Amino acid sequence: MNNRRQFLKQAAALSAAGLTSSLVSQTAAAEQGERSLQVYNIHTGESANCTFWANGQYIDEEIQMLDFLVRDHRANQTLAMQRELYENMYYLQELFGHHEPLYIISGYRAPKTNSDLRHVSNGVAEHSLHMQGRAIDIRIPGVSHRHLHKAALAMRTGGVGYYPKSGFIHIDTGRVRHWTA
Repeated sequence: MNNRRQFLKQAAALSAAGLTSSLVSQTAAAEQGERSLQVYNIHTGESANCTFWANGQYIDEEIQMLDFLVRDHRANQTLAMQRELYENMYYLQELFGHHEPLYIISGYRAPKTNSDLRHVSNGVAEHSLHMQGRAIDIRIPGVSHRHLHKAALAMRTGGVGYYPKSGFIHIDTGRVRHWTA
């Protein structure tokens, strides 16, 4: 029931921003049935269509498949990502339709990978939530990064970074905050 209320609140905010057209069907999908993610990792070329929630509970095997797909491909290490992150990805994918997969730019990062990336980029935080399985960088082909950014902000479920020059947004399950890089 709490997820339904949260989704209705988010959908209302998105609707007010002019970003949704089918509140009733999205609410029904969130309340009942299954929750699936169609994802594509741009670095490994791997893709999956995972039903991670059904019959009122998470499906561990499907969550593990998602965790593997968003692993640190540089170190080939996985971490159990926070399930709320997958929920947020699901709501964004549902909002914009799931004709195209969510493109994964960066999911879990091992500490060494994060440190290495910090040395070559200004946009990598020293204590990044990517290292805790609480952050992911995404884009949806055919969806404006600006619209995806606004939708993620309207959810108010954590941090949202906007990287228009790099072509992705960052979402995390930390405190509510936002930035543009």
